[in-house]
Amino acid sequence: MLTLVALPIGNLDDITLRAISLLKEADVIIGEERKVLIPILKSIGVDIHAKQIEFLNEHSKKEDISDLKNICKEKNVALVSDCGTPVFCDPGAHLIEACRKEKIAVKAAPGASSLMMILSLSSKKLEKFYFYGFLPREKEERITEIKKLSQIKDSIVVMDTPYRLKATLDQIALVMPNRKALLGCDLTQDQELVIEDTLSKINAQVSADDKREFILLIY
Repeated sequence: MLTLVALPIGNLDDITLRAISLLKEADVIIGEERKVLIPILKSIGVDIHAKQIEFLNEHSKKEDISDLKNICKEKNVALVSDCGTPVFCDPGAHLIEACRKEKIAVKAAPGASSLMMILSLSSKKLEKFYFYGFLPREKEERITEIKKLSQIKDSIVVMDTPYRLKATLDQIALVMPNRKALLGCDLTQDQELVIEDTLSKINAQVSADDKREFILLIY
């Protein structure tokens, strides 16, 4: 069986009791990166020496997915991402697909999600929204996609890596400077930053040196 287990998005106190129980009971834990996973497991009292630890990330190959699927067929497996809810903008969908084809049970233990947090922080009542996720890496392609997004009238959720925070805001604010937005950086952490204003004014409050986990809700 495969169980998707949500981890905190920043503050470790946000982990659920169910998540702790599932990770302690699992025969196998699949994570993204060892340097992130092991400290979290130790902090919640998981005996890492008594667990089979595997990894699934953007470098994983088809044969890796097949091997992990076979493990799920035989053992109690927990899948986590570096932070937040697994599979949401993270690796894992191919493993779920492989498990479903083999009739292997897939369950989920919900928990922290940056998407739900940014939506809950909004001052605007959202009847619907468009989730775009991560923008393309290449600048020209990013600009093209941002111009397409500017034509969407519904609210839009955009994410990217911490080191592209300023570049992302620069490019989006250039295309739609007067559109209102809500920026959430390092959510749930001591250095949490939440700004709601026009994109041009939000951009002016973020420096080129800022490297933060972030999610942006554009109204």
